Amino acid sequence: MSIIKVSCSIKPVHGKANFEWLYLLDALIVLPVLCLILIKNKKEAALKALMLCSLAILVGSYIVPEQNKFLMHFLEQGRYGILVLIVILELSALITVYLAIKSALSQQTDPDTAIERPIKKLFKQSAIANFLCFETRMWAFLFYAKHIKPSYFTGEQHFSYHNKDGAQANLLGFIFIILLELPMMHFFIHFVWSSTAANIITGLTIFSLLFFIAEYRAVAKRPVSISKSQLIIRCGLYPAYNIALENIKSIDLNTDFIARARSIKRYNYSGYPNIKIKLIEPMGDINTVFLGLDDPHHFINAMNKERTNAI
Repeated sequence: MSIIKVSCSIKPVHGKANFEWLYLLDALIVLPVLCLILIKNKKEAALKALMLCSLAILVGSYIVPEQNKFLMHFLEQGRYGILVLIVILELSALITVYLAIKSALSQQTDPDTAIERPIKKLFKQSAIANFLCFETRMWAFLFYAKHIKPSYFTGEQHFSYHNKDGAQANLLGFIFIILLELPMMHFFIHFVWSSTAANIITGLTIFSLLFFIAEYRAVAKRPVSISKSQLIIRCGLYPAYNIALENIKSIDLNTDFIARARSIKRYNYSGYPNIKIKLIEPMGDINTVFLGLDDPHHFINAMNKERTNAI
């Protein structure tokens, strides 16, 4: 009976166990070790481990109860370090822009190549490299668009697309809409919700405004080009899409609406795309590419001549 009384007197204590250290063990030790094991490039592994650990700390700050936090309180202060890291990445993009564009202008080489070469040399072929290339391209056309000419890009023949169905004018319209909406939305959110939310949303809106300005300038500068061996499709700030001339089955005019599909790529800002390109061998899932150009007839004639020479 005494044993039963003693065992009954021991009451389970719920919610007192602190599993913060188990979570941090996975977040700060297991994740980095897995990255180092699974990713051969150690520099890329370290960067991905840093990003994953930062994300884990952010998630942990919400899911770990306040009464169970000890180390988490110190780690949460690291969000300021993440902010500094983002600023450093943006500054590195700006510095890369300056050096790359200066080199491109002096040698009149392809600005895309000048931007991508130093970034991919440092980060190889990775998601971070692709992100930095896009960011750098945005800053390049934001500040240096006047010094970039379509003729600098790779290719013997260049074709524009910014005038088709008022593509560039539509982008300018978006820019004016954002400018008009920005102050009104800021004050509305400031008084209705909070000043912090207003500042965050305004900051994101300003960044989107910079993107639209850079895109507005890029569409008139980055052409669709034909070289001796491939078709180079550039569209605004987005990465170039290269198609070997030998892999093109047919090129035709198009007048129909084209819906999104897994097997289709569309490069067209407004209206219907006016060129349809069918591939012999699919590139990934893509077997058909649609373009919207200012002068589709001239493009088709030029492509047919280059395809004949390539074959």
